[in-house]
Parts: sequence; structure tokens; C-alpha cells
Amino acid sequence: MSLSGKTALVTGSAQGIGLAIATKLARDGARVALFDMNADQAAAAADGLTAEGLTAISGFVNVVDIASIKDMLVSVVGSFGKLDIVVNNAGILSSTPVQEISESEWDRIMAVNLKGTFFVCQQAFPYLKESPQPRIINMASLAGRMGGYESSLAYVASKGGIISLTYGLSRQYAPYGITVNSICPGPTETPMIRQWSDEQLAGLLARIPIGKICKPEHIAHTVAYLASDAAEVVTGIAFDINGGIYVG
Repeated sequence: MSLSGKTALVTGSAQGIGLAIATKLARDGARVALFDMNADQAAAAADGLTAEGLTAISGFVNVVDIASIKDMLVSVVGSFGKLDIVVNNAGILSSTPVQEISESEWDRIMAVNLKGTFFVCQQAFPYLKESPQPRIINMASLAGRMGGYESSLAYVASKGGIISLTYGLSRQYAPYGITVNSICPGPTETPMIRQWSDEQLAGLLARIPIGKICKPEHIAHTVAYLASDAAEVVTGIAFDINGGIYVG
């Protein structure tokens, strides 16, 4: 599925799942903007893509700050002339037990994960509505579907909020041709999981019916499909990628 001629913005794309998404979209032909709190790492990632002959730019964004979001969008459209695809991947994880979550931690997680996603969607709207095939893809989580295992309830609530936000925005933005979908990954092979002990990994695998941990590339392929012309009537969906932990 070619994305040739399309422009994509991926937040939280300096590493991990976000970088896998940006890489897949770029290899499928999109011009990609990688924005992250870690601007140096995002720049290095973008340089890696351009070294492959792909088109990529990078920059800094703090999704908690609306002014920073606006600056990001101006930069992307200024560089590429338009915006077709927005992937809201920026987020933070927490595993603090329910009785130990502080007010400041709760506020920080909700601000980055939920508030950030909403305001990127809001501020991107004027640009997306000018695109012939506009797409928004929000990164939610298995935790938001079924309460999580190790995740804090602040994280669970923020990701559940993203799913609900996706449902609402899919209706609000449909008259403009903008599709809005979310992806709910289960445990994913990231640098954090690679540091787990054999015992921890065995316990994780025991909870996954298919017996395999999701890879960032699995998520990236789903994003590429949702960004493509093939998904032009797919909207308001929470896509589960979890190996069968949650079915329903």
C-alpha cells in the first residue's frame, strides 16, 4: 500500500514504537516528520531515514504545551506544504500501585497521554481538513481496554480516555473526511522488556495465548494500513494487537 505523495507526522518518534511507525510510513513512500521531547534523538532517527534515501525531518515538541504543538504543525506544513496523516504516539508509562499514585504523577500522565493527544488532534484539524485523504491514528493500549496488569490506574485511565476520544472525534471529524482510529497494543518488545529477567518474560508469555510478544513492526504495519487509501472508510475503531490477551 503506497503512501507516495502523503505527509505524515509522528509524535514520540525518536525511538521504539514511534520510530518503527515513522520508518514504515517513510519506506511506504510518505514524507515523515519525527517530533519528540528528545530533539537530538529524533534528529538522529530522521538522519537515519534520509540516509536510506527517504524524506524525513525532525523537531522538538512538548505535547503538554499547546504553543509547542502549534509550532510543530507550522514547521511540518512549512517544510512539506501540507499534512495528511497524524500519528499520536507520544506518551509515558507508569506502573505505580493505586495507593501510591501521587496527584502530580496522575496529572503528568493524563497531561502527556490524554491532553496531548486531544490538543494535537484539535490543532491539526485546520490542516487535515484540506487533505483529500486525512488520517488520525491515536496510540492507546490494551490497558485502556481491560484495566491492565502492571500498569498504574493513571495510565489505564489515560489510555481508556484516548479510546473514548477516538470514538468521539471519529464522529465529529467524519463530515470533513477525516478518519480517526486508535491502536491498542499489548505487551510490546521494547528496550524496557528486553531488560526483564527470564522469569519475568516467562510470566508475560504465559498470559499471551498466541505465545508471542508483539513487535513494534506489527504496530507499524497496522498504522500504515490505517494511513492508506485502503482504509478510507475505516473510522472509530480500536485495533487490538495483543496476541489474544483481550478478545471482544
